[in-house]
Amino acid sequence: MKKLVIAIDGPAAAGKSTVGKALAARLGYLYIDTGALYRAVAWLADRDGVADAAPEIVGARAVKADIRLEGDPQRPRVLVDGRDVSAQIRSERISQLSSRLSALPEVRGALIDLQRRLGADGGVVMDGRDIGTVIFPGADAKFFVSASPETRARRRHAELLAKGLAADPAQVRAELEERDRRDAARDAAPLRAADDAVAIDTTALTPDEVVARMLAVVGERTAAGRTP
Repeated sequence: MKKLVIAIDGPAAAGKSTVGKALAARLGYLYIDTGALYRAVAWLADRDGVADAAPEIVGARAVKADIRLEGDPQRPRVLVDGRDVSAQIRSERISQLSSRLSALPEVRGALIDLQRRLGADGGVVMDGRDIGTVIFPGADAKFFVSASPETRARRRHAELLAKGLAADPAQVRAELEERDRRDAARDAAPLRAADDAVAIDTTALTPDEVVARMLAVVGERTAAGRTP
């Protein structure tokens, strides 16, 4: 059987990573969080003091960087030039910075080839914001995961509290709304659902229920002969 490429797109805090990891585990596939790659670039730009530099400078720095995902396939470590930055890239500061920098065509161009190489052999569940539209438009299965603004803000607030970070619920929602605006309005690969993506609203669903729906779609497409 051919190993599939499965794309999961959607806005922040919609549950992509949670269901992506679970789906990959059920299928025995590698889970790839492409957002971690953009966070790695944001961390690098912040460390090197070029986050506010001209786009071509940020893009050039991203091209030169050695960004890797290593270790446990379900919980890979993120390495930048040999340094494990898995924890550092999860701060809210880097989250917001990565959203801004990911809108730059120079940055997206620097990471396109890397993402395609990571998924070239199939057997991957890859989540992000342009996987089904730009990175792998020919993915074997595509999903667009969303949730209500209230649900997403509540989830993100809970994540921050779990990390021991102080967070104001109103500010968390405002930051998510701003990120949505940037992601949807950017010229380079704006956030949108691929025409052939299966839309799943996770507002009233548990992660297990979402994964079950995804497995059903993957099974149907495999059985129908859409993949060998």
